[in-house]
Amino acid sequence: MKIICDWENCKDLGKYKAPIEKDNSRKYKLLCLKHIKIFNKNWNYFENMNDNEIEFFLKSDLTWHKSTKSFGSSENFFNLLWNNALEDKLNIFNSTNFKEFKKIKLSSKEKDAFDILELNYSAKWQEIQQKFKYLVKKYHPDKNQGSKKFEDRLKKITLAYSQLKLNIGKK
Repeated sequence: MKIICDWENCKDLGKYKAPIEKDNSRKYKLLCLKHIKIFNKNWNYFENMNDNEIEFFLKSDLTWHKSTKSFGSSENFFNLLWNNALEDKLNIFNSTNFKEFKKIKLSSKEKDAFDILELNYSAKWQEIQQKFKYLVKKYHPDKNQGSKKFEDRLKKITLAYSQLKLNIGKK
């Protein structure tokens, strides 16, 4: 069965898709080569839009028309990633010696970060930096045939280091 061009009074083969609505790529008509050229020449996506609407469209196009959050927002991607990266479903972080928790005044996120970096809670900033560099080299995907497991581990290491850099690195 051949599909005929949707142009009025045309009997040629309709091979080319032309949108019916500008914001819906699923609804289209099929046109022949001659009529798709005419359609494309006359197509104006911004027709019936005022200058403000066009400007808004172009700016939102930079973020694929998705809403964005400011970098400091609590809904920011990195904040969400960090808060969920250290979720301890297997109680791995709670298995350390409880006495050390009382000696050193660290937040639970900082303690988790030390555990991820395989460091004692009393580690100094220079030791943290050295361990971070070592772990980055060890778990880098380029050294591990692009393994997703190592890539995920490296992400956690980087987030842990960032957490410690914010709080421990300042002291």
